[in-house]
Amino acid sequence: MSPAQSSAEALLAQLLKQSNGGMDPITMRAMVEEASQSGAHRALASLGLDDDNARRDMDELRQLLSAWRDAKRSAWQAVIAWAVRIFLACLLIGLAVRLDLAGLIHAAR
Repeated sequence: MSPAQSSAEALLAQLLKQSNGGMDPITMRAMVEEASQSGAHRALASLGLDDDNARRDMDELRQLLSAWRDAKRSAWQAVIAWAVRIFLACLLIGLAVRLDLAGLIHAAR
């Protein structure tokens, strides 16, 4: 049983205790289930997810989010790859200047 289910069961048990025998436990459970179903339906309706296309809409949103994450990851990889290339190019230029390789090129002419 998940923590949410055990919490719901505990809440239902507390409601049954509070009724002090004034209401049949089966009736109380039915009322709680009906109220929760009604609340869930209202919540989905407020999000625009209460129609037949809701499943497809959620799948499309998941695919869009996955594509966004892939694009973001690829962009970061490209930025890092370019930063490494620039660093290595600067390192090679620095070594060329340090070893006076420019003078060797001019001397060879």
